[in-house]
Amino acid sequence: MKMRKILSSVVFALCAIVFGLLAGQAVCQAQSTAGSGPVLEQRHPRYILQREDVLLVSFPLSTELNQTVTIQPDGYINLQNAGSVYAQGLTAPELVEAIKKGYAGILHDPIVNIDVQDFQKPLFTVSGQVGKPGQYELRSDITVAEAIAVAGGMTMPTAKAQVFLFHRTSKDWMEVKQVNLKDVLNGKNVNEDAMIMPGDMIYVPEKFIAKFKKYVPYSVNAVAGWYGVP
Repeated sequence: MKMRKILSSVVFALCAIVFGLLAGQAVCQAQSTAGSGPVLEQRHPRYILQREDVLLVSFPLSTELNQTVTIQPDGYINLQNAGSVYAQGLTAPELVEAIKKGYAGILHDPIVNIDVQDFQKPLFTVSGQVGKPGQYELRSDITVAEAIAVAGGMTMPTAKAQVFLFHRTSKDWMEVKQVNLKDVLNGKNVNEDAMIMPGDMIYVPEKFIAKFKKYVPYSVNAVAGWYGVP
C-alpha cells in the first residue's frame, strides 16, 4: 500500500511537469504567433514624433530647465544637462518617460510636459497609372477618388476597376484595401471610397492584380517589390 502511494505521487508529479511544459510551449507559440502578425491600429492613435518637429519641453517644478528642442535628422533631441535622447517614432507620453530617465541623475521623479509647437505637414502618396504621381499635402478630408483627381486622374481608363490603398495600422504593418473605383464613380458601393489618412499610399496598377496580401510590412521598398510601385 505504501509503495502504491509513492508510485501515485510520482505519476502525479510527472503529469504536473508534462502539463507545465505543454502549457509553457503553448504560451510561447501564442506569443510567437502574436509577434509575427499585424497589430490592429488604435481607435484614436497619438501623434508620432518625426524629424524636424519642434518641441517645447517644460519642467513646472524646475523652470530653469524649460527648453525648445528640434528633432534632428538622426532622430535625437539634445537636452540641457542631460545629453541626447532618441525621440523619432515616439509619442509625446513615451518621450516624457525617456526624458525622465535622461534627467534621473539630476532630478527626482520630475514632472515633464511636452508641447508640439511645429510638426511636419500630413502627406499622402499617389503612384502608378496617374497623371502626376507623387506626394501631396493632406489639407482637408478627402477620399481615394478625390486624391486620385488631385494627382491628375488616371491615365488608363481600365485602371478604374482596381485601386489599392495602403494604410499604416502599426509601427511595422500596413493594411491593403482594394477599391473598385469604377463602381464608386457609377454610384455603386460608395462606401468603398475610403477617407485618406496622413501617410496613406494609393497605387493604381497597370494590370489587374488577382492576388494580394491584406497586410504587408511597413516599407515603401516592400510595397514596390510586391506591387510594382514606381
